[in-house]
Amino acid sequence: MITINPLEVDGMIFTAVSVELPKTTLLTISNDIGYIMCAALDVDIFNEIPKLKEREVVAGRAVGVRTIEQLLHAPLEKITDASKAYGWEVGMTGKEALLKIS
Repeated sequence: MITINPLEVDGMIFTAVSVELPKTTLLTISNDIGYIMCAALDVDIFNEIPKLKEREVVAGRAVGVRTIEQLLHAPLEKITDASKAYGWEVGMTGKEALLKIS
């Protein structure tokens, strides 16, 4: 099942997506600038492959989350190089990161 909902974070609207997969759930929260996600996807690829790095994808990843609410409050374990331009840092919460791109 795929669930897509608007998500208000301190008055700013984001899109929350939950995709139920076998034995895991893919979670993302995004806007037009960037996104945060669970560890089901790979952030490193956007930093390591030159063609992908050129895209300047703003993304961060949290580990061990199972709900959108947990994703908001979990510390980001990895971020893309491009996200640093928005003040993102490893260890900040998903909510803190999202507010920097709102």
